[in-house]
Amino acid sequence: MITMEQAKRYGNIHTEIMIDNGLIHDKEIREPLFDYLEETYGKIRIIEEKMMGRSRADVVMVTEDALYGIEIKSDADTYTRLSRQVRDYDKYYDHNIIVAGTRHAHSIKEHVPEWWGIITVEEEDGRLDFYFYRKPGDNPKLDPGKKISILWRPELAHIQELNGMPKYRDKSKVFVAGKIIQTVSYENLSPQISEELFQRDYTQIEETLNRFRKEQAAGKRRRRR
Repeated sequence: MITMEQAKRYGNIHTEIMIDNGLIHDKEIREPLFDYLEETYGKIRIIEEKMMGRSRADVVMVTEDALYGIEIKSDADTYTRLSRQVRDYDKYYDHNIIVAGTRHAHSIKEHVPEWWGIITVEEEDGRLDFYFYRKPGDNPKLDPGKKISILWRPELAHIQELNGMPKYRDKSKVFVAGKIIQTVSYENLSPQISEELFQRDYTQIEETLNRFRKEQAAGKRRRRR
């Protein structure tokens, strides 16, 4: 692990966001954080406020071969729900990161597992300064079934097609997801999940799902003839 001073010298980024009070709030962190993540990881997609079990992920970052869960603890936040949130993040994402405001910078490592990454955000001369205190490791508690549940049914169907699988038109999403996990190695599946999320168009969600349902219904009618 690097020290705080080393982290400040390496891999940091200054933003142009001005802080008007002594506390750094969530809404002030998000956009400059996304810039920092893009500069650090390259090609990414950001999905905000994603449900995961009984919790909600502040941010899901899609990279070409993995999903990152990101929890933001601003200066105005507490650790009240963090233990439950950590359990839920660990079920869904390949890697997890907590972003900690100045108030939490020196204690946050006591509240997350050792495989979680830590990004500290501090105010410096009226701007925000982000740096990695600890890079994220592989999540040993990942449940592939939870991760793949993030996909829509048409996205699962595309993965079935890519891997030459039966269509299972009359089966549930849970059944299909389980079959995919049994059939496709995780090494191949993980980048396929990422690609589906890169291609997802939230403006077309209703049209996409309706088209898929019509195709499923048409397939069932053909089989009955």
